Amino acid sequence: MSFELKKWMETFEKAMLNLKLEEGNIVLCPPIALLDGFVKKIGYDDVSFGSQNCSWEQKGAFTGENSPAMIKSIGGKYVILGHSERRAYFGEDNKVINLKLKAALKSSLTPILCIGESSEEKKNDQTLEIITKQFNECLNEISPTKVEEVVFCYEPIWAISANNPDHLPDSNEIMEARLLIKKLIMKAYGERIANKARILYGGSVKGDTVKEVCVNSGMDGALIGGASLLPYDLVRIAKILDNQN
Repeated sequence: MSFELKKWMETFEKAMLNLKLEEGNIVLCPPIALLDGFVKKIGYDDVSFGSQNCSWEQKGAFTGENSPAMIKSIGGKYVILGHSERRAYFGEDNKVINLKLKAALKSSLTPILCIGESSEEKKNDQTLEIITKQFNECLNEISPTKVEEVVFCYEPIWAISANNPDHLPDSNEIMEARLLIKKLIMKAYGERIANKARILYGGSVKGDTVKEVCVNSGMDGALIGGASLLPYDLVRIAKILDNQN
């Protein structure tokens, strides 16, 4: 185990000492090479684990890929799909994400499906169009029973910390995206499933922004990037989100 990873785990353990979540939980999605170590060394009722990606195939000669079944076998319960970096740098389009979504659900992994517009698309007032297109194509042929297991994440690409945004969407903008996703679920799957749907926000979520971007906008949680590297910040965000319930 590297010094940095050992230090992170030790700090996370200290940060978790006085944490008691009433409603929510923390899902840690480390790089796949570290997932087994996280599962074995971190044992809290409030903490689950997942992967940052998965293959659309369950088995076969696909060198370098990690199948949903493999992730499940080492203790992963979640998988992030459709992240903006996978779309931008690895050419994953909605059809590929749809295949991965089906594979993850087949292995009883809970997909965290990211959808959201780019800076250019926002400037051109295409947010509604892009979210609708991503929703429809990513969920193509996903049954109502299966869609109940999907966690949705509104991730405006221009707002994620890696892109050094000069501002974040305000709570009203995020709430509009949330309501749009709810309406899309209701139209495709009905009111009952829409009411049960879990919707997160992802994009430069930190301890000092989480109330504005998640709590005030009515989101059910957050997809956290850079702040997750700092265990005390991660736990602080979890506390703030849990206290909204």
